[in-house]
Amino acid sequence: MTDSPAVPAAPDSLTGGDFPVHWPVGTRWADNDMFGHLNNAVYYQLFDTAINGWIGTRVDWDPLAAPALGVVAESGCRYLADLAFPQQLLVGLAVTRLGRSSVTYRLGVFCAAEPESVAAQPITALGHWVHVYIDRVGRRPVPIPDPLRELMATAVV
Repeated sequence: MTDSPAVPAAPDSLTGGDFPVHWPVGTRWADNDMFGHLNNAVYYQLFDTAINGWIGTRVDWDPLAAPALGVVAESGCRYLADLAFPQQLLVGLAVTRLGRSSVTYRLGVFCAAEPESVAAQPITALGHWVHVYIDRVGRRPVPIPDPLRELMATAVV
């Protein structure tokens, strides 16, 4: 089996250029743990912020009132370098699978204050995140709503 050009063989070979969406995030003093680097749970907050910020600024979608909602079915993170407050970061976002009722994101964290400077930056953390869309009332999987699917399609790699 050969690797697709969109998915390099080694996670640490990914750069910002491998992610169609770049979402800027700042670190906070409280993000550091007792070892002086970002606590592992903070990375999941960064991922959630990037995904929902991207959707919320690109699509007219109210997650509190919509009949369908995306719930996290799976997530993970591989830490490749230390990060700490105060750093300006970018979360790269790519859609690696767009199914009928679920979407899988690849997420990368980069040290860069500006989206223009992230293309050649090395990755510091690599995450994955799966949202499954469910009916708000029945709690059963439903097709991803069209406005969201159209946006997600722009980030497919």
